[in-house]
Amino acid sequence: MELYIDDANISEIRRLIDLYPIDGVTTNPSILAKTGENPVKVLKEIRSILGPEKYIFAQTIPMTAADMIRDAHALVSLLGEKTVVKLPSIPEGFKAIRTLSTEGILTCGTVVYTPMQAYLAAKSGAAYVAPYINRIDNMGFDGVHVVQQIQDILTLHGFNTKILAASFKNSQQVLSLCAYGIEAATCAPSVIDSFVKNAAIDGAVNDFLKDFEKIAPSGQSMADLIS
Repeated sequence: MELYIDDANISEIRRLIDLYPIDGVTTNPSILAKTGENPVKVLKEIRSILGPEKYIFAQTIPMTAADMIRDAHALVSLLGEKTVVKLPSIPEGFKAIRTLSTEGILTCGTVVYTPMQAYLAAKSGAAYVAPYINRIDNMGFDGVHVVQQIQDILTLHGFNTKILAASFKNSQQVLSLCAYGIEAATCAPSVIDSFVKNAAIDGAVNDFLKDFEKIAPSGQSMADLIS
């Protein structure tokens, strides 16, 4: 499963990429607004951190297909070919996805709440569809189940579109979709950290350190003893 950081905080992106096998960064207008910075400046800085080989997801702003396409061209020109352009899964968005896909530009149908939105985005040629798990839960439905249903539909109809599961509130949701075979997930830094945030893990690591101090001077490692 591809793993993306759903954030535009530069220090958090640097920290997580240093620690974890991250495939890229996803953004949207709300995430960019939280930085309080010029969005172009932030996107360029994220690209500089990722380098040319990792993906960055950036969203168009206008509400008409023609203007979405114009934004998409500008984003790819700014951020390079490893850019996935996010477009809302609405009628004008599907129209823009069809055009951009024929041009070879990677697209993501975003703001997905229903399986039929995902189906239409996939049929339009989207490389990804991004259902919002927690927001679907807040509407009174089971977000994880809806995403599983979307995966079944995409598989049944032979679409090459990947699900980019988004809007997680905890690591259990990510685990459920990872086990189901969902191909990509984007998570807030706190959710990624929670993958291994466990008192039992910390306790076991500390026990190893304490036991090693019984047979070696405090603070020394195996490398210190070998050298």
